[in-house]
Amino acid sequence: MNDQSPDKQVADENDAALFERDPGDPNRKHINPALKLALELGPLLVFFFANARGDWIAGHVPFLADIGGPIFVGTACFMIATAISLSVSWSLTRTLPMMPLISGIIVLIFGALTLWLQDETFIKVKPTIINTLFGVILLGGLMFGKSLLGYVFDSAFRLDAEGWRILTLRWGLFFLLMALVNEVIWRNFSTDFWIAFKVWGNMPLSIVFTLLQLPLMQRHALPEEDEEETKS
Repeated sequence: MNDQSPDKQVADENDAALFERDPGDPNRKHINPALKLALELGPLLVFFFANARGDWIAGHVPFLADIGGPIFVGTACFMIATAISLSVSWSLTRTLPMMPLISGIIVLIFGALTLWLQDETFIKVKPTIINTLFGVILLGGLMFGKSLLGYVFDSAFRLDAEGWRILTLRWGLFFLLMALVNEVIWRNFSTDFWIAFKVWGNMPLSIVFTLLQLPLMQRHALPEEDEEETKS
């Protein structure tokens, strides 16, 4: 016989969750959307800055001086920033966000290979693998009737099931396209150009793509909870 109160049982179940819950789960913990965006994009900005100022950083942080050139310093900073980002997410929600976690694991693995073998190819291939993986996960989820994009954006948008399905399909295809673009860039252009495109190309393209989805999101938006309560 379970003598725990319902509230206590819910709290225990929430504490026991390692990964973030389904978008519709009432026990899912949310953080400020702006903070969530900063945690997800912050490590990428750190990577860009550290690569651009690699020699200066190495001069002020002695242990980084032995790592190698700017891209290796940037890779080390990228790994540290990724670990910090995931740690902050955990401290705020006591759960790990699925998409950043997958990205973080790949960053740490390929970052370690980059530093260990002193071969920048590994860090350049990482976006291809991450984008391909995300695209396959999103499209694969649809095959099983799950719109996994809700795990990323549910704290910012409230859409009906059809809206999430179409948005997930579009983002899945977009990720696969960006994987192809990354392959073309790193194989045919300089390292500096690849890094610049990674920040100033990928991010604007993602923003433009997101803006293009606004009509779809408006058509499938759910009414706000306070509006529903007023009508009832």
